[in-house]
Amino acid sequence: MTSQSAGTLRSRYLEQAASDLEENHRRQQELTERLSALKREEALLADILKLAERYEGLADASRLPEQVRDEPAVPREKRTPAKATARRSTSAKTARASQTAKAGTKGRPRRPLLADLLADLLGAHDEPRPAKELRDELLRKYPDRNPTPQVVRNTLESLVAKGRIRRHKQQRSVMYTVIKSGHQQSTPTAG
Repeated sequence: MTSQSAGTLRSRYLEQAASDLEENHRRQQELTERLSALKREEALLADILKLAERYEGLADASRLPEQVRDEPAVPREKRTPAKATARRSTSAKTARASQTAKAGTKGRPRRPLLADLLADLLGAHDEPRPAKELRDELLRKYPDRNPTPQVVRNTLESLVAKGRIRRHKQQRSVMYTVIKSGHQQSTPTAG
């Protein structure tokens, strides 16, 4: 092998290594951003679970605050024994975690729930709005909030399930409108 061909081979290896290193750094940055988004989503889901646990005890005596009038409440007796046992054991753990979390939040104002913010944004418009536009508007009006597009869609679907908003399908697009109070219908939504 000549010194010229060895030099050419060495320079190709160096170029390839530099290119691979650059790609590695780019992928690391993407993964770091994705991990950050997943952590925010995890925190939101943990908050949702805490709220669900808080209202779980109320399901027996009365309905949840935002439950649709015609939607039946599921009594505790109809749960399967395995699910009830599992729910009790996790309920005790989350109750302790919730009490610990509450102790640290005294004096701090509560942030409005994402569902309430999205419902307010929808209420400001008369025409149906897609989830992407709602998320963009949310990010503009509340820069401290940065839910992922999937979290926004999930939250909107939970509002549909609660009867607070209506889903509309237009070709391949899904749009949402707020249901004005007093105009709630028991007809199923398109979807």
